[in-house]
Amino acid sequence: MKLIRIVTTAALASTLALSVAWADTAERLNAAAETVTALLNIPEADKGVPLDLIKKAQCIVVVPSLKSAALGVGGEYGRGFVSCRRGVGGWTPPAAVKVEGGSFGFQIGGSETEVVMLVMNQKGMGRLLTNKFTLGADASIAAGPIGRSAEAKTDAAMTAEILSYSRSRGLFAGVSLSGATLREDDSANKDMYGKVLTNKAILSGQVDWPRSAAAFKAALGKL
Repeated sequence: MKLIRIVTTAALASTLALSVAWADTAERLNAAAETVTALLNIPEADKGVPLDLIKKAQCIVVVPSLKSAALGVGGEYGRGFVSCRRGVGGWTPPAAVKVEGGSFGFQIGGSETEVVMLVMNQKGMGRLLTNKFTLGADASIAAGPIGRSAEAKTDAAMTAEILSYSRSRGLFAGVSLSGATLREDDSANKDMYGKVLTNKAILSGQVDWPRSAAAFKAALGKL
């Protein structure tokens, strides 16, 4: 009887842990959806991400909460999702990623911000199919330009594989992420799909959208 109680308790604890992990991933997906919606809701002025860059992006990486121990100091960490265009108006199901390390250089007046990366070409998209790469070393990255006018688009932004932005106090700004690593988040993928999947398998269209990502899918559809 004692052994049965131990096994039962362990099973319940495991189930509870899985439920908490699933809820955490689902909450992060909803937060990512809010970030994508905000990307399109900045007023038509010189404060927003250029719409033509959004339209040209092959993939989007959304990290709804990038945390930093101290401004300008290492220790940044965030978990988010990537999705790539598939056909006209379609997007692949989300693949989970972690962003770690680097000295990001954002001055946000706090220790947490939202981050969006626009992957601008096939070469950059190919990086996302690997299990880990370093921004600025394995893939060229630049702080994204802000504003609707052509003057806002720098040469660096036009040649970079990835353009990066942070959002604080409701507005987006270009941010340097050079030196950070982007890797697969295996545990979050398992939470979403109920089994171990690589980002390559997900972004190659081998799975259907998980129910927990409904809001994220709707937000991407507006892009």
